[in-house]
Amino acid sequence: MKVEILFPEFCNLFGDMSNMRYLKKCLPEAEFLETPLDAEPRFLSEPMDLVYLGPMTERTQERVIKKLLPFRENLKSLIEGGSVFFFTGNALEILGSHIETEDGRRIEGLGLFPLFAKRDMMHRHNSTFLGTFQGKELMGFKSQFTFAYPEGELTGLFPVKKGVGLNPKCAFEGVRSHNFFGTYLLGPLLLLNPDFTRYLLSCMGAKAHEIAFPEEMEAAYEARLKDFLAKT
Repeated sequence: MKVEILFPEFCNLFGDMSNMRYLKKCLPEAEFLETPLDAEPRFLSEPMDLVYLGPMTERTQERVIKKLLPFRENLKSLIEGGSVFFFTGNALEILGSHIETEDGRRIEGLGLFPLFAKRDMMHRHNSTFLGTFQGKELMGFKSQFTFAYPEGELTGLFPVKKGVGLNPKCAFEGVRSHNFFGTYLLGPLLLLNPDFTRYLLSCMGAKAHEIAFPEEMEAAYEARLKDFLAKT
């Protein structure tokens, strides 16, 4: 089993690389491949069971868009073919139509999903989030300068129970397309939500695998959920 981590030297904000450190504990025999920004992505030349991209600075977003633009059709085919992608934080925005800045500049995205993002670098949004995934509560945190706005039909990833979705008026958080999972939620998400981690592993073909430290993870989930419900 192979997992590709895209551009970890830049796309590593908010401690979200812990998603991959935990996944290594769940899949001790898997091969984790780290692809730097100046190298060609491995998913172009060999099958990957998961491709991960984490949060990045706004300047890095533009570099990542430029890097991946020549491979837009490859990405589209892989997503539509059911390959598993997991994008967290503002990584999702690079796949939209564009990003609008405060000064009116328009940064073209890869155009794979019908949404766009608006930046407001003078106002960072920080919040907790409580939603659902397959009928069970799911938790996460947000820290971002942007909100995303759907422009057409889009399948949300997590229906909102408490907190903010893709934008304050949106009823869902994140984007789901086949086995593509994209979300603003930080956490790291896989450590916070054992059932979602199990589902992601099953999409990767690791159905026989249990999550690492299952009893501790379930106990921590219940404690965090109780705390979330008390505070939100």
